[in-house]
Amino acid sequence: MQQTERTAGGSLLAVNNVSVRFGGIVALDGISFDVQPGQVVGLIGPNGAGKTTLFNCLSRLYSCDGGEITFNGQPLLSIPRHRIAETGIGRTFQNLALFRTMTVLDNVMLGCHCRTTSGFFANSVRLPVVPREERSSAAKARELISFLDLDAVAGARVADLPFGTQKRVELARALASEPKLLLLDEPASGLNHEEVGALGALIRDIRDRRKVTVLLVEHHMSLVMSVSDKVVALNFGRKIAEGTPAEVQKHPEVVHAYLGTAA
Repeated sequence: MQQTERTAGGSLLAVNNVSVRFGGIVALDGISFDVQPGQVVGLIGPNGAGKTTLFNCLSRLYSCDGGEITFNGQPLLSIPRHRIAETGIGRTFQNLALFRTMTVLDNVMLGCHCRTTSGFFANSVRLPVVPREERSSAAKARELISFLDLDAVAGARVADLPFGTQKRVELARALASEPKLLLLDEPASGLNHEEVGALGALIRDIRDRRKVTVLLVEHHMSLVMSVSDKVVALNFGRKIAEGTPAEVQKHPEVVHAYLGTAA
């Protein structure tokens, strides 16, 4: 069952003094920021800044060495990683994580499974609840496929599709879990100029029409600055700036991190 939102007057996501170390390397050093319901927040920084490490903490793929993360009123770090999608966090990956020999429809239906109730026993003996849930998942998947303009390829194998189309399939699968917060990890990577423009409109559409809050990691600065309500900048595991896109673009530490001392 999807949890009720417990964020009236507060943040949907709060990251408080989070630190991560890999041996002697400090990947995140006391990072703090929050994401309000309905925001699109951009997370930027040069390669090695700690962006993906932070995403992996939010997905519970990594453990934190210090600090705390609260999501929808709950301490996130106490939730097992296999319950993260059920809790209300969806994610896409920089490197596509699709089942390439399966169809688009089957890939998107997989994203619905965290919202089903039938377990191994019910599926093994085909209790009546199983086909009902399968029909419901298929209907939800087809609605998302239509939303993302994938109707023409719903029955095609993912491996046979162009890269940009595969990106939309992964996005549809993430949305199928009915997330409150969608983590987009470099969604513009590998897309052409026209596809990047369409992606920006789509991110806003997801926020406005599907009421999903978005946290976006992206190197494509024009995309981040055009769609984000707030931007958080990292460098060498530290937060160096936070504010509106206009404020962050002009911040001297951000300019230095991207362009060097001469800038």
